[in-house]
Amino acid sequence: MTVLENTIKIVLRGAAAGYEAEHTARIFFPAAELAKTLPGETEDLVLAVAHSRLDLVLVRRGGAVQWRVARPPRSAAAKEREFALCRLLYGLLREVTGIRPPWGMMTGVRPVRIIHDMRAAGAGEPAIREHFLSHFDCTPGRYAMSVQIADLQRPVLAAAEPMDCSVYAGIPFCPSRCSYCSFVSRTVGDCSTRALVEPYVECLCRELDATRATAQRCGLNVKTLYIGGGTPTSLSADQLRRLMACMAENFTLSRIKEFTVEAGRPDCTSEEKLRILKEYGATRISINPQTFSDEVLRNIGRRHTAADILDCYRTARRVGHTNINMDLIAGLPGDTVEGFRRSLETAISLDPENITVHTLTLKRASNLVVEHRAAEYDDVAAMVELSHELLSAAGYQPYYLYRQKGTLQNLENVGWCKPGYACLYNIYIMEEVHTILSAGAGGSTKLVTPGARHGKIERIFNYKYPAEYIDRFDTVLARKEGVKQFYEQCSRTD
Repeated sequence: MTVLENTIKIVLRGAAAGYEAEHTARIFFPAAELAKTLPGETEDLVLAVAHSRLDLVLVRRGGAVQWRVARPPRSAAAKEREFALCRLLYGLLREVTGIRPPWGMMTGVRPVRIIHDMRAAGAGEPAIREHFLSHFDCTPGRYAMSVQIADLQRPVLAAAEPMDCSVYAGIPFCPSRCSYCSFVSRTVGDCSTRALVEPYVECLCRELDATRATAQRCGLNVKTLYIGGGTPTSLSADQLRRLMACMAENFTLSRIKEFTVEAGRPDCTSEEKLRILKEYGATRISINPQTFSDEVLRNIGRRHTAADILDCYRTARRVGHTNINMDLIAGLPGDTVEGFRRSLETAISLDPENITVHTLTLKRASNLVVEHRAAEYDDVAAMVELSHELLSAAGYQPYYLYRQKGTLQNLENVGWCKPGYACLYNIYIMEEVHTILSAGAGGSTKLVTPGARHGKIERIFNYKYPAEYIDRFDTVLARKEGVKQFYEQCSRTD
């Protein structure tokens, strides 16, 4: 079990004792508080000091003190000094806690990207393996999964053209707010929120018109479309039809490789809405149970049952959807390893094309953290390992992976697919191979230098909340000019 102590303090001193040292400590103590001053003599702490002549790390827990010191090479560069301190800290914390993190001391969110980059730089597989197993202290299992994903992604990335892009449209509304959620979403049952939905859809359609015009001006080729949330099917059937029609009118669907819509929750996803998605060209949808336990669904604030999920899935198949993703979350409050196994086995028995397994992430804006209900979890690591075992045995392949700050036990989120059903959008956005043009409240357009690895990336942000997005919509449209300016600058530096 990961230590979730929130009374321990992290104290950093010296230029090399910064971001990476803090997050190395958080691998073992994710709820620890970063302190500017040394706590009292009886308080627990993790101390990392990068002095010009030595590195010191110290842990004090329950009155017991352990420490290590090392002399850094005098000629070491700043990054080398930082890594040396983190390795010293990591080794001590492994010893003190008895925890063996599966990703070792890796703190980055994109492990697979490391493999792509090392291969592009000419590194052989032994060097890549050494980098994962020795440099980061990853387990052989996590390294093997990363290589498997990189191999699956390789032809997708090779086929990407420099001026490809994707378009994302966000619906920041849900039937109710899940306790683990930190996204900008409003509950449509609230009267003030209901009044926002219609003008929001009108503005979103106008922004999609502007997005299409911007892509054309810049010579961008739209390859995938994605409508996410929130919950897009929380819109009324008429509103959903108008949004889908807007997407179909602006983007030539015959040229689109993939069109995903999140139809995540059965309490707002009717047969009529599923038919609308099919009619207007959605090629992939998500129906996301998170769990098939009615008790756990109640714990996280869902207003539907597991039976409702099954009915929604069967309806989606009946109306013709042939590419369905289902999300599960390992580590939900009140769930157990056996309960998670039952949910996973139920999802597998439905035979969806994709199953995505997320590890619960404790985000500051979620009710789990705000209401201090994040104290008890069953063995989430066993749940994640179980997902690897059962999904592999059922013929699913891992095709994309990412990690987040605050994820229980420093674990990962993995998308699994049947052969030939990898979600292109997920690969594109995670490996940052092309621009994502984002529309809607909370949208973040990511502009990627055409055809370059580790080229310039810029972002253009929309207003975060629906009311602000609507009220300041003229500014949202004006910011589209930033896309044109980015590509003009790229062409001048070619």
